[in-house]
Parts: sequence; structure tokens; C-alpha cells
Amino acid sequence: MLYLENPLLKLYLNLIGWVTLGFFLGRLLPRSYSTYLAKFLFFFGTPLSIVAFIRSANLSGAIWKAPLIAWAAILAGGGLAWILINFGVGEERLKNLNPIAQNSPEHNTAWSLPTQGSFLLATMVGNTGFLGIPVTLSLLGSEHFAWALFYDLLGTTMGINILGVAIASHCGKSDRRQSWLSPLRAIFQNPALWAFGLGFVSRSLPLSAPIEELLTTGAWTVITLALITIGMQLSKLNSLHNLKQVLACLAIKMLLIPLVIGTGLTFFGIAGAPRLVLVLQMAMPPAFGTTLLAEAFNLDRELAVTAIGIGCVSLLFTIPIWMRLFNF
Repeated sequence: MLYLENPLLKLYLNLIGWVTLGFFLGRLLPRSYSTYLAKFLFFFGTPLSIVAFIRSANLSGAIWKAPLIAWAAILAGGGLAWILINFGVGEERLKNLNPIAQNSPEHNTAWSLPTQGSFLLATMVGNTGFLGIPVTLSLLGSEHFAWALFYDLLGTTMGINILGVAIASHCGKSDRRQSWLSPLRAIFQNPALWAFGLGFVSRSLPLSAPIEELLTTGAWTVITLALITIGMQLSKLNSLHNLKQVLACLAIKMLLIPLVIGTGLTFFGIAGAPRLVLVLQMAMPPAFGTTLLAEAFNLDRELAVTAIGIGCVSLLFTIPIWMRLFNF
């Protein structure tokens, strides 16, 4: 009975259970299996769940503010990361300010350009799709799903494909350079964006009860597969590189930004469940897409991987904080 009545306990049982299953499957199966599953979810599963949930979502109110809040969080995270990189005073920073130490052969700064790129990306974009949306649906149901979806599609997805690619291209060591059309092409080729339009149009199309139930069941199955995929991806993470930088990154991404912007949402007329949805999306750990950019542009992949691994574990401890602070 407690399992049925307590949404947070239900969420934790689902998160830990399905992610753990995915973790063990990832250890047993070849790496390509998680890639195939992720591609299936990207092209078929996630669009199906979007159509199903958007049909029952509440699209009234100021949901158009969700992507604006997303971009505010992205830019604020990047701004704080840039300040920390350039003005943070610590042992490495003091070495950089010392010309003698800087010319020393033992000098090896922790803020190389590829490391800066990974650090910036990890503080800016979170796992709002495969992780943030399941968390929102489990805690608040499908009624407020549109807030999370607008945040993810028009905020995170656009941010990582436009701003993320630009940062990775600038900070990376790769000779690969993309034209300004490439990020835009990636956005418009995203099946989730087309599924959002289809779901919105189909809201006025009545479906029989069995078909509606089948659609909803399929959507929740996709959520479960997404959690298993996260576990499979986490099973490949085996690094604790640049731990101090990772902890600083997560403090900005998962604590400072949600707290400050979440508190400020009240002054913009956003309160109650919609505010909690946005705070939870802001508080997600770094997106797995940051490792893809790190690999494509030769950024600091170890930092990106470590931030994701520790961030996913930290999420179990931060969700109750946001529920306590903003669930009213």
C-alpha cells in the first residue's frame, strides 16, 4: 500500500530497479546492444511516448515559458562555469598566474581547452529526456507533461545541438568542423519534434478505449526501456577523473541553478506543480549527449563521463530536496 501511495518511493523503486537491471545487462551484453536500444528509443520509442502523453497533457497556461526557463538555466550554468574557469582562485589558478610555474616543464594546467569544453557542456545541458521526463511523469503524472516536454525539446535539445556543438567545435582538438546548418538540420530531423506536432494535432482525434489504453501502455513501456538504457550506459562508465572539477560542475548544474532560478520562478507567475516540473528538469545530471560531443570533438571525455556517473547517483539525494522546497 505504501508503494502505491507514495510517489517518491515508487519513483525510487523504478529508478533503482530498472537502472540496476540495465547496469547488469550492460556488463553482460556487448556495448552495441545499448547503442541499438538507444537508437530504437530515439527513432520510435520516444516519439510514441510523446504522442501518447501529449494527448492527455494540460496545454493551458503559460507553458511557452518552459523553453525560456530552459535557456535561462543553460546560459546561467555556462556563465557560472566560465567564471569559475577564468576567475576561480585555487592551486591550479595560482600556477597559471605565476609565469615561472607556467614555464616549468612540470606545469600541466587542469583547465586545458578540451577540459573547459567538457566542463561547460556538463554544467549547461541535463538529461531532461531519458531521465527528466520519466521522473516528472512518475511524480506528477501526465497532466503537467507538456512543461517537461517543452523544456526538453525547445530548450535542452536546441541547446545541445546549437550552443553545444559550437562550444565543442571551438574547444575540441578535432579537425571536424560543422557548418552552421548542421545543428539546425539535427533539430528538424529529430523525430521527437515531429511527434510533438503529431500529438498536438491528434488531441482532437478520438480513439477507442482499447487503442488509447494500448498507446498509454506502450508509452510507459518506453519509459521503462529508457531507464534500462541509462543503466546500460552507466555500466560503461569507469572513471573518476578530475573529481574536484566534476563536483564543482555538479554543484552548479544540480544545486545552484535549480535553487536560484526555481526560487525566482515565483516572481514570474510560475508556482505549484509547473514550477516543480521545471526545477526537476533543471536539476537533472549532465546529458549523455555531452559524452557524444566529447568523443566527436576530442574534448575531455573522462570529465564528461565522471560527471554523468556521479550526477546520476547524486540525483537520488537531490530529488527529495526539490520536493521539499518546491512542492507547494
